[in-house]
Amino acid sequence: MSVLPTGARRLGIYSFYDADGIVDRYIPYFLNDLKENLEALVVVVNGQILVEEKQKLLAITPQVIVRENQGFDIWGYKTGLDSIGWADLATYDEIILANNTVFGPLYPFRDVFASMAAREVDFWGLTRHGEHENDPTGRNAYGFTPVHVQSYFVGFRKSFVQSEAFQSYWDNLPAMPGYNDAVGRHETFFTRHFADLGFRWNTLVDSSELETLNPNPILYYHQKMVADLNCPIVKRRTFFQDYDDILFHTTGQPAFELMNWLEQQSGFDTGLIWDNLLRTCHLDDLAKNLHLNYILPTKNPVATTAQFSNSASPRIALVMHLFFPDLVDEMAQYAAAMPAHADIYISTNTEEKKQVILERFAGVTEGKLEVRVTNNRGRDVSSLMVGMRDVIPQYDYVCFVHDKKSGQVKPGSIGESFAWKCLQNMLSSPDYVANILRTFAENPRLGLLVPPEPNHSYYFFSLGDEWSWNFDNTRILAQRMGLTVPISEDKRVIAPLGSFFWFRTAALLAHFDNQMDYTDFPEEPLPDDGSVSHALERIYPFVAQQAGYYTGVVMADDLARLEYTNLRHYVSSYNKSGFDFSIRGPFTLMNAIYHQKFYDAPKWVGIAGERLEHIEHLRIEYDKLQSFYESTLDVRLRLLYRRYKAKMKQIFKVRKLHG
Repeated sequence: MSVLPTGARRLGIYSFYDADGIVDRYIPYFLNDLKENLEALVVVVNGQILVEEKQKLLAITPQVIVRENQGFDIWGYKTGLDSIGWADLATYDEIILANNTVFGPLYPFRDVFASMAAREVDFWGLTRHGEHENDPTGRNAYGFTPVHVQSYFVGFRKSFVQSEAFQSYWDNLPAMPGYNDAVGRHETFFTRHFADLGFRWNTLVDSSELETLNPNPILYYHQKMVADLNCPIVKRRTFFQDYDDILFHTTGQPAFELMNWLEQQSGFDTGLIWDNLLRTCHLDDLAKNLHLNYILPTKNPVATTAQFSNSASPRIALVMHLFFPDLVDEMAQYAAAMPAHADIYISTNTEEKKQVILERFAGVTEGKLEVRVTNNRGRDVSSLMVGMRDVIPQYDYVCFVHDKKSGQVKPGSIGESFAWKCLQNMLSSPDYVANILRTFAENPRLGLLVPPEPNHSYYFFSLGDEWSWNFDNTRILAQRMGLTVPISEDKRVIAPLGSFFWFRTAALLAHFDNQMDYTDFPEEPLPDDGSVSHALERIYPFVAQQAGYYTGVVMADDLARLEYTNLRHYVSSYNKSGFDFSIRGPFTLMNAIYHQKFYDAPKWVGIAGERLEHIEHLRIEYDKLQSFYESTLDVRLRLLYRRYKAKMKQIFKVRKLHG
């Protein structure tokens, strides 16, 4: 144990893993800063790496080792230590082990090393995890989680490296077949093990006060760690942590609070973070943790339409598809919310309708007004993808809307409310549109803004089932387009369901390069679900993500009030129903509503309070519902059955797990 001498010799071993073998920009940024404090650097690549990507590492250090991806970062560290050997390792004053699970540094590593060099320790780290009475890994020999240095960045002093205990530990390192092994048998074990042997340790950041609130402050109090305690790094996991876990420990603010601080106060290039997250993470996880929702004023704008009505402003267009003559006047009123010099392009399917549209839209804009007669095969989706494909690249931002009647649902107020909600959240007022454009300008990684999913009446079931029957056709379309960003049926798709959205043209250029034609769309009558049109609705956010942009949900302030009321009503109804391993909750609320109206089956409400031991009742009723569904063409019942079937599968799974 010693204070480091001036000019200490340091060796760095960096363990790197990327599922696609890609070295994102944050890696060289991190390593080049770290390297300034090292005499030598070894990079150990776990798994594959593309040839051109390896060159990025070789430009930083000639010592790059590629190994089989086994044992996680820990065995990557061991490989690096073994490649040098104990004799040569003993010539260094300090050994640094680090991995690519962090972004940074937020300030130079030289300041970190200067601070730690004066401390009398045998080993140290940047941050620590507090003690916890449980061992969630089931692998820690102590039977609980001791306070420990977090292993993404640790330093070992010369005397420690030369000790028999340290060398024996690494020489006899056990296999790490799973994540729990890596955490339980090494990360949460190492610090206590060597402290018990008499070695001293410390961390750069003193998070002891935060640990009284939560033992893992780097995840749940990350903003305080970087802003108040001068932590130099940002953990990647903060942005995609399981949101159930986040909500158990907090109200949901950790990543949101951190990113706001980074973008507004740190001076750190958050583009390094976005590049990696958008390439590797599910947008659903990012959207939840970062709350990619925008609630914008409809009056008293932060921006004004005048800012977007001159030659120096962004090029803006409104693209509409109009089919129903009785809705033309209403759509003209919405179009009037666009900036005065915005261009408007409208598609319709007959010359007669075109003349009506030209008459009713006269004077709506000082910009260009063009009405095109196009093939209605594919409806609104084909009108944008095919009919207006040539004009899209001329603009920076485009709003796409259409007139909408959901004739498959009765009464008509249900579908009309869906259309109203979408249009209000797209074109509520001139001030609101100005604020949408300002939001794009202030968030350069924002690619799409979509309205929230409908949640009233039959549409209630779309919450949690946004894919509906469209995962496979969307996945096939994504493969055809060469998209490589993560797509999972288990993750929510944040898409413009209903085909209303604003977009940054740069985010969707690849989409319009996909040379589709009207013949690629089914002829009328268009299926209610599962068609190429429904896949195209859901592919937009993935195209944008591939291009390095995210999709956000936008709401006018008045509509956000409505949304809060609706969602709170549903959640409070669940709680009142007793949603605790029973069949109540989502079933009681909606099935009670639909029971008398839409099918002749025994009352679900009568068994709504039964526990899982009465699951056979559900099986019988499920069979009756399935039989009834198969004999009806009523789209409302098909929708109800499909959603219900998915819920039933979940209940049966829970029953199986709990005996």
